Amino acid sequence: MGVIYQTDKRVGITYAYENESYWDKEKGQPRSRRKLIGRLDEATGDIVPTRGYKKKGKPAEDQVREQLTKIRRRFYGATYLFDQIGRITGVEADLKACFPGIYRQILSIAYYLIMEDSNPSFRFEKWGIIHKHPYGMNIPSQRSSDLYAEISADAEAKFFRLQGKRRIESEYWAYDTTSISSYSEMLRQVQFGKNKEGDDLPQLKLLLVFGEQSGLPFYYRKLAGNIPDSKTVGHFLRELDVLGFHMVKFVMDRGFYKEANINGLYKEHIKFLIGAKVSLVFVREALDEAYDGIRVFEKYSPVHDVYAHTVAAEWDYAQDRPYKGDSIREKRRIYIHLYYNIRKAAEDERHMDMSLAKMRDELLNDKRDEGKSKQYAAYFDVKRMPKRGIRVTPKNDAITKAKRYYGFFALLANEKMDALTALELYRAKDVVEKAFGNLKERLNFRRTLVSSEQSLDGKLFVEFVALIYLSYINKRMQDKSLYKDYTLHEVLDKLDIIECFECPGKNLIVGEMTDKQRDLFVSLGVDPPS
Repeated sequence: MGVIYQTDKRVGITYAYENESYWDKEKGQPRSRRKLIGRLDEATGDIVPTRGYKKKGKPAEDQVREQLTKIRRRFYGATYLFDQIGRITGVEADLKACFPGIYRQILSIAYYLIMEDSNPSFRFEKWGIIHKHPYGMNIPSQRSSDLYAEISADAEAKFFRLQGKRRIESEYWAYDTTSISSYSEMLRQVQFGKNKEGDDLPQLKLLLVFGEQSGLPFYYRKLAGNIPDSKTVGHFLRELDVLGFHMVKFVMDRGFYKEANINGLYKEHIKFLIGAKVSLVFVREALDEAYDGIRVFEKYSPVHDVYAHTVAAEWDYAQDRPYKGDSIREKRRIYIHLYYNIRKAAEDERHMDMSLAKMRDELLNDKRDEGKSKQYAAYFDVKRMPKRGIRVTPKNDAITKAKRYYGFFALLANEKMDALTALELYRAKDVVEKAFGNLKERLNFRRTLVSSEQSLDGKLFVEFVALIYLSYINKRMQDKSLYKDYTLHEVLDKLDIIECFECPGKNLIVGEMTDKQRDLFVSLGVDPPS
């Protein structure tokens, strides 16, 4: 049995209901019974009984009051840390503004997901009894499903706007996607596509946007699993415009490169840094021109272990304007950052030689792989001699030409900066990859088992809230070099054992702390509890 909240949008009052889940044998599905308890006092967080219940004095009201006032001793250290992070990042205030009736439940589930990685929702009760958390009471598995269904797209969009405004406007935003496999055949966007996990399952795609300096996510979107990355940029730009974000900066990997996307970024006056293939014609031309001047000592950076060089070039900008019946064709400034890595070049050459050796053996032994017919023709001359059998001669010029560009890679930008600064910004986008790892491993979202669109949308949002907290902790641990001595799990476990003692009408008493625990709070940017 638990308590749920629902807001009457007509009058703006949030009502509290006693919720009891049970199994309906006739319908063969879980059901719930609800009884009105009272309204929520937003200022104090207390439940104010309605007049009818004051007169009747129903047991449900007494039960709730008892839960809110009884003496308790619970674990507090880790959830105290989350409380403070919620205030620092504005997550708690923004959730309260967007979900006034259920924000405490959202926070409690997010805390649980972080602390009890890989545990299902029905284990929440055990965790909730021994931990102090925002909601303070049990959230049954059925109630969590109801909660997910109450999270509306309108409230989510408001939350994204509020969180986005808290990010540093001048920072680059890292943008990337990942695949989430699904066993459900009921979800419309679950499709077979290029699965980044290597699973032989249909999938959803999840798009995440992170602030590179803050290290925090502020936006996500799910999309069909068969949509390639390069097709997401235009739609995303339109959504940003609706959300009120202008003059932003993006860093993206080369999977998002597409001429239409670059033109779209120029059109919206968005600064960008994006990976590009060296095989692109205009990149190859710039590389050929600067080829001999890149691999010189003056261009070498021992910190990044690369040779770096920047070429100022021109982009052939194109924009069709159907509403005016014309097109714009003009030149725009673009910077091509070129890099050469000796180790990568040697590794690529070694792999090439091993592949060539294997192909030569296949040709000599007349055991061709039909899938390699183009490679055979490109790198070998093959003749059948009447007496000597098969003769295989490598095309050395073609092989040398192929190896010419090994070890090189390129970045494109429309904002002036030096090549090493661009490389640092680009490598910083790894924050998204780490976030995907946290989402799938720590928050148990590698494969989704939900069967309805509403449940999926709501669960994704709560997982996203939990990801903000995890990302904050991860960033602080990196900045303070805590990963030398701890894993993230060890930090949370070390803080989690701090207890608190609650007694009605008295101030909260926090248990004993060691110096190491105090130091951890400080390193994580939080004042220790007192």
